[in-house]
Amino acid sequence: MKKLTNLLRSGYALLVAGGAVLQSPFLLGLRLYFFWQLFLTGKGKLENIGKVTEFFASLGIPLPTLNAYFIGSLECFGSLLLIIGLASQPLSLLIVISMAVAYLTADFEAVSNIFSDPDKFVKADPFPFLLTALIVLVFGPGRFSVDALLKWRARKLAGERRIASDPNRAHTKPSDVKV
Repeated sequence: MKKLTNLLRSGYALLVAGGAVLQSPFLLGLRLYFFWQLFLTGKGKLENIGKVTEFFASLGIPLPTLNAYFIGSLECFGSLLLIIGLASQPLSLLIVISMAVAYLTADFEAVSNIFSDPDKFVKADPFPFLLTALIVLVFGPGRFSVDALLKWRARKLAGERRIASDPNRAHTKPSDVKV
């Protein structure tokens, strides 16, 4: 029985370690695929701003021209930043809000029947972008992102400042200190 327990623990530890290794490539794949699609959608909105403005006006969205430019720009340029992983979580929050508004204005029937007809909610246009933005908002962009690079650089600079401000460690090289 003890061998079986140890085998199960080892298997579980291996599964968790494998999942941790795959997290960043998975997040990168999500960002590349879905935010590229959102980029194309935003680009299309900006190229056809008149039609988008008319559509927003028909939905009763206030300031339809301003909102059409804002949403088109958010989807187009925000998606490019999300693809490279820069300002990922604030931009993801904006995308989540944008997709929630899209659901409530253009696909309200899908939202109102989410429990009686969940397929309608999942098949609505905003769903993949909403889900991907929620994942990036909650988990961050992963290691393969500009955000991760900036975080690493900030930690390295903080370590160098700590060394420079400590007279007992002034002779220590920054590479000798673990941050």
